[in-house]
Amino acid sequence: MGVLAARLKWGLVWLIGRSRGGRNFPVFPDDVFIVSYPRSGNTWTRFLIANLIYPEEAITFANIERKIPDVYKNTRRQLLQTPRPRVLKSHEYFDPRYKKVIYIVRDPRDVAVSYYHFDLKRKKFDEGYSLERYIARFVAGDVDDYGSWKENVASWLSTRRGSESFLLLRYEDMLEETGRELVKVKSFLSIDRSREQVARAVELSSADHMRHLEKREGGAWIATKKTRQDIPFVRSANSGGWRSLLPESLVAGVESEWGPLMESLGYDLATVASGPSRVLSQGVRRRVEGLRPQS
Repeated sequence: MGVLAARLKWGLVWLIGRSRGGRNFPVFPDDVFIVSYPRSGNTWTRFLIANLIYPEEAITFANIERKIPDVYKNTRRQLLQTPRPRVLKSHEYFDPRYKKVIYIVRDPRDVAVSYYHFDLKRKKFDEGYSLERYIARFVAGDVDDYGSWKENVASWLSTRRGSESFLLLRYEDMLEETGRELVKVKSFLSIDRSREQVARAVELSSADHMRHLEKREGGAWIATKKTRQDIPFVRSANSGGWRSLLPESLVAGVESEWGPLMESLGYDLATVASGPSRVLSQGVRRRVEGLRPQS
């Protein structure tokens, strides 16, 4: 297909609303966005909120896109057909059109490990692609179109933190006390739900329940149907796994780049000193530099 024909085809797809939403779809003033850097608990949060909003319905991977659509997996037409007020899932860095945002942040060391396995599941590389090479790209912001972890997180915190229309959730806090954090969401969304309904939403969104749903529906869900079924989408669903999975040099690579932001969010550093004296040992720094992609 020639360039002109391809452009005409894309233009037709766009005109009839069959192009993906992404960063190019109509946003309404009453929209609420669940935003995070990838692999930070966004899908889990979607299930929690969907189970909270629709207490009489069974939320599954088969219907989550109709309840809380992913702006990348659904077409502009499908997004427009979603009843308002919409709750939408996104990974975008700061977008001024997003007026009401629930932003989820997760320890980037755990994000890196989770993202590596997710990209392996999506067949973005083969089994021989090393974790070392992947973390170098991850730190450089070269694994997706959403900026680096720091760029994505900081873009929202620097513009919206402290605003009444912005709710910041830490994945680790959600794991520790899911019901407490979901009550914050309930208040943010002005939803009237009983304590029992909140507890029920937590139960129906548990990792075990979602794993069960994935085994049954993962082959049909748009986000996983063309991926490797031998690698789960819902993995360990815990925090701190990086401690046993990442060597010191890789941990240092993340912390040396993003340490101040990590500390401001409550993530203790393992290889870098806190405060103004934050310095890597020369040996560790040389190992980290050697893993970064060459320009």
